[in-house]
Amino acid sequence: MKRSLTLTQIPSHLVKAIMIVLISFGSVGVVGGSFFLKKAFSSSNQLEVVTDTSRYQEIRNQLWTSQDEIKHFPTEVSAEVENVRLAYSPGSSQTGSYFQVRLKDSPQKVQQLLTQYRKLAKHQYRGGDTNVHANLPNGVPTTFFYTGETAESFPPSYEILVLNAEDKGRPGFKWNHGDSYGVAIDSSASEIIYWAEKW
Repeated sequence: MKRSLTLTQIPSHLVKAIMIVLISFGSVGVVGGSFFLKKAFSSSNQLEVVTDTSRYQEIRNQLWTSQDEIKHFPTEVSAEVENVRLAYSPGSSQTGSYFQVRLKDSPQKVQQLLTQYRKLAKHQYRGGDTNVHANLPNGVPTTFFYTGETAESFPPSYEILVLNAEDKGRPGFKWNHGDSYGVAIDSSASEIIYWAEKW
């Protein structure tokens, strides 16, 4: 006759210890799994974009880490300047960061800035966005029209002047990482957009 091992033959303290270990592993698995799932969904779905113009000084002086990329930005946005729009995203491990401020100024001031920045620009484009510009012969990534009403691309009235663009990608992955900054100017609307972007 076969003898089977029953729970009554295993010492009760050993059964308790095994149950505690199994419950502990199960709890750690549930807690750890939910943490990683929450982290994966929250970082991919909730990208913070700041549009509050009152935070301009904070973003310019504290949050944007590469001051060389924004030294062309105005030190402050005066109350006299009309139609100020701001877009700032600190980015994440999956996405790049950007900082853009759009101002309307006098036609004379905008024309003066256009002349000044044309002399400094390493690349010049008319309308379009970063994807269009990067895919042109000898093109470089720029930015999207984050401060526009709906469009992601700049209308043809905007002249995009790249003050610098640095490729930090690996061989075979050109522009996989990098940064660029400059201005976009619509002289017919007397608007200038200062921008910096990292990816």
